[in-house]
Amino acid sequence: MKRAVSISLGSSQRDKSVMIRFKDEDILVERIGTDGDIDRAHKMYLDLDGKVEAFGVGGVDLYLRLDGREYPLRAALKLVEGVKSTPLVDGRGLKHTLERRVFELAKKDLGDIPHFKQAFVPVAIDRTGLAQAVAEVSDRIVLGDLMVALRVPLPIYGIPAFKRVARIMLPMVSWFPMSMIFYGSDGAEQKPKYTKYFEGSDLLAGDFLFMRKYMPIDISGKTIITNTTTDDNIELLRQRGAKLIITTTPRYEGRSFGTNMLEAALTAYAGKGRPLSDAELNALIDELELKPTVIRM
Repeated sequence: MKRAVSISLGSSQRDKSVMIRFKDEDILVERIGTDGDIDRAHKMYLDLDGKVEAFGVGGVDLYLRLDGREYPLRAALKLVEGVKSTPLVDGRGLKHTLERRVFELAKKDLGDIPHFKQAFVPVAIDRTGLAQAVAEVSDRIVLGDLMVALRVPLPIYGIPAFKRVARIMLPMVSWFPMSMIFYGSDGAEQKPKYTKYFEGSDLLAGDFLFMRKYMPIDISGKTIITNTTTDDNIELLRQRGAKLIITTTPRYEGRSFGTNMLEAALTAYAGKGRPLSDAELNALIDELELKPTVIRM
């Protein structure tokens, strides 16, 4: 049996341990939240280094990728400083493979590739693969990075405009302190905000905690593409009227783990002692028949 551990700065209330079977190999996957305690998370990485097959880095990204270029988040890299043996993955590999292919992989369960009038992605900078996939099936896409992440009340319309803004911002974001790249451990809801973009879109896509932050009470009839969801999160979306939910990662025992956790499990399964390339991840996605989970409400 191999072991993959996601150490997250997020809430310990979302912890989960599940045995996943990839072909004839059992992988124990464990998500451990540290409630925002950076020192505790760093110590845990060092204590488990060399004792597990792969680490997932949860709650923050180590790098942000745009058009093949990767921008380091220096504050996040300090979190894993000193890890020497166990490979580290933050999920960005799956964000550019599994999430980029979300509609292709879910097509059979959806019946066909859907089409939407408008999509709203609250934060896209950490999952540009999903944003690009969403843009391809939507007449219009609104990206809320400046609003939701930086509190600048300016929507971004379309992927080309988003990339222009990102190219300017990413060299600066690379130097942001942890307080600006980690948005809290509990994902607590705040008063609904930017409701015109939520209400005017028939597709909402992105990380669940970002989406939930300002989500209105009524999302009747909307399709949701997200992940890192518990049963309670799915129930919340159902109560608010969501029509269809697609979790980009498969659900195991009622939980869709973050891309960092699933990528760590695949890294452990592959046994190469290093992070996997996009080509290797895509090959494993096909070999293991990994696909998003489609939930009709």
